[in-house]
Amino acid sequence: MSAAGLAPAALLGAVVGIAVPRIARRFGSAPSRPGPRRGGWLSPVVAAVVFAGLVGARGDDPALPVLLAVAAVGLVLAVVDLACLRLPDPLVAVAGMLALGGLTGAALLAGTPGRLGGALVGAAVSGAAHVLLALLPGSRLGFGDVKLAAVLGLPLGWLGRDALLAGLLLPHLLHGVLVLGLLAARKVRRDTLLPLGPALLAGVWLATLLP
Repeated sequence: MSAAGLAPAALLGAVVGIAVPRIARRFGSAPSRPGPRRGGWLSPVVAAVVFAGLVGARGDDPALPVLLAVAAVGLVLAVVDLACLRLPDPLVAVAGMLALGGLTGAALLAGTPGRLGGALVGAAVSGAAHVLLALLPGSRLGFGDVKLAAVLGLPLGWLGRDALLAGLLLPHLLHGVLVLGLLAARKVRRDTLLPLGPALLAGVWLATLLP
């Protein structure tokens, strides 16, 4: 897609990004950290990149509006998790309903019921894999992360096996690299709790950009 075609997507993303910090503050109270206010100016830039990337990579997919809607909720979840180390169930539920309802509609309209089956398999596989990770001794994976991973498995499964595998691996690779970098820079300690939600969302976004 041409740069001119991506401009409206980036503009829409920027508009969504302006609203993200305000929405996130409604879910972001925590006694140990400030609400999600710092770095709010980055939201329009990040959202513009996210939306433009999805349109550029999946512009011909009938589920593109679903991917954009889930991405919009995901941006709010990422901001809240960064500020408060939690993924609010209402937001995860909204993302899940948008994904399941939207993909069902897209499958019916496109006449591709098999892709809906793939989406459901993706959710089951992603959810089960993260349940196992959460149950490992010493795991810091929360069940908010598990629920989000299951939701994100829906669009990954819709896009196919390669996207699903990449979406399962990339978040943990990104998170691991970030943790190692922060440890090397002595910004965190080994027992410091860090949010996984943003890495889950970023890794899944990157997976959707794969051909």
